[in-house]
Amino acid sequence: MTVEATKPSPQANRYLDVVDVNKSFKGTVVMDKMNFRVAKGELVSLLGPSGCGKTTLLRIIAGLLEADTGDIVLDGRNVSSLPAHKRNISVVFQNYALFPHLTVAENVAFGLRARGMAKADAHKPVTDALALVRMDSFADRPVSALSGGQQQRVAVARALVVSPDLLLLDEPFSALDRKLRETMQIELKSLLRSSGITAIFVTHDQEEAMGVSDRIAVMNSGKIEQFAQPSVLYAKPASPFVMDFVGLSTRLAGQVGTQSDGVVHVQTALGIVKAHGEFAQGTSVQVGVRPELITPEPTAGMNQIQVQLDDVMTLGSKTVLHGSTSNTDKFLCELSGIRTGYARGDTINWGWAIEDTLIHEVPA
Repeated sequence: MTVEATKPSPQANRYLDVVDVNKSFKGTVVMDKMNFRVAKGELVSLLGPSGCGKTTLLRIIAGLLEADTGDIVLDGRNVSSLPAHKRNISVVFQNYALFPHLTVAENVAFGLRARGMAKADAHKPVTDALALVRMDSFADRPVSALSGGQQQRVAVARALVVSPDLLLLDEPFSALDRKLRETMQIELKSLLRSSGITAIFVTHDQEEAMGVSDRIAVMNSGKIEQFAQPSVLYAKPASPFVMDFVGLSTRLAGQVGTQSDGVVHVQTALGIVKAHGEFAQGTSVQVGVRPELITPEPTAGMNQIQVQLDDVMTLGSKTVLHGSTSNTDKFLCELSGIRTGYARGDTINWGWAIEDTLIHEVPA
């Protein structure tokens, strides 16, 4: 099932339109009728596993890769036939692609100089761009003397100094350690917000996508499975793949039995689970629930299952409990804070509200 991956309508808010884009490599289709829209000023992430097509889509938008068919429309201009250097799109690459023999200022000025701007005229915009990323005091240093986080800032300054119509970022934080990566995510989002820049991030890190994005396009096998706000993706994933890829969840396979008043009864290996939905009897489904919504103290009216604990993980701000399941089933419960009294081998009666149950049909 795909959501918001239909052909763009003329009435919708549009700034970037990717329309019916197809791409194959050596006879293998990697993108089939891709339709994708970004509004002006939006921060959008392309999220998915390696090989899902997110970098291919980014490179097609940038003009670094030619689509077999389809159109790229940016701010009302069809740029499909234009080379990359004429699209006014900036790209921040995974390895930053800085020139080691140039200084910080010379790296940032490169795009301006390539467009014919005189060295003297480039001084102010370069200084302003470096000030935006708090690197103006490093202008005369060689980039080889900078840390990974500093190089990332220089790459962003170089991308912004040319006043691009669109900024593309391909795994921009992957080379940074976790703490620095989180800091840079906050800083970059704030910078893009204040600049009003429209940006697209490519990432396989769902926490990163959730943190920086207005909307996220979850990609799988060259298609968009769901394109929505982070809160919607988490609370109402449109497919088992999205539920699995965005956040953690308890997941149980089962078959639909009886149903009444919009509530289906699903037979799972751990007992009956109720969910809101309309499915034919015998339909193979996957039911799930986010781990923080599960309680070890269920009340009447809740879904209830008994699960034996396999592991207890104390992670400071939360305690994560892993339950023993078979086949493709998975049980996770997340409790706030440090919890004691739980041990491997304990059998516990778990519960959660019926309205919190996620349910998706499993394709045959």
